[in-house]
Amino acid sequence: MALVRFKDLCIDVRDVESAADFWGAALSLEQNDPLEAHPGVGMLRGATPQQTVWLNAVPEPKTVKNRVHLDLRAPSLDLDVFAGLARVTEPGELPWTVLRSPEGDEFCVFVDESVAAPRLKDLEVDAVDHARIGRWWAELLGGEAVRDETPHGTYTFVTGVPDAPFEDIDFAPVPEPKLVKNRLHWDVTLEPGVEVADLVDRGAHLLRSPDGTISWSVLTDQEGNEFCVFATPER
Repeated sequence: MALVRFKDLCIDVRDVESAADFWGAALSLEQNDPLEAHPGVGMLRGATPQQTVWLNAVPEPKTVKNRVHLDLRAPSLDLDVFAGLARVTEPGELPWTVLRSPEGDEFCVFVDESVAAPRLKDLEVDAVDHARIGRWWAELLGGEAVRDETPHGTYTFVTGVPDAPFEDIDFAPVPEPKLVKNRLHWDVTLEPGVEVADLVDRGAHLLRSPDGTISWSVLTDQEGNEFCVFATPER
């Protein structure tokens, strides 16, 4: 039984306005003005609440490779939104292309001529133990953890996440542990009858409880990846 349900995505950015222009076009989402109670925050919306992306202004620039990044499907790399972006991989090096956003965040583009506009494909997470953390998130979200072997390596993906606006969460093996706060994370909502303490019992670490500033809890998973937990909505 799932303990939490996927809620939405959050991206740390230096410039909310320019980031909203870029990610709105890259993900084919509409820009919306957030509540006045959230200064320095941008909001992108899609057809479902789970497609919401929050853009949170932070003072610190990106300094290391993104440990969590987005995979996109797009009909072509020749779209205006990708024009002028730094390319990390060479043409033909991989079945996908790694680009850097205007703020330097890596993301991958899979060319798929069957889609009319760019959209989110997967969440990608670097992991020291991809099998273990993949199973952990599959149990929390009610998905299925699948081990896959490809010419580019073995990894674990979590598929079948209820209401998810993406296909899978991919956990790819890396040798280095997490050292700095992730610039991208996801939010979840507790399922009825589940408490934050239940997630801690499963191995999560509580960083911050609701207080006078925030109404949600901030936790990390077993590899230190931050995620925010919201109370079960009232029926």
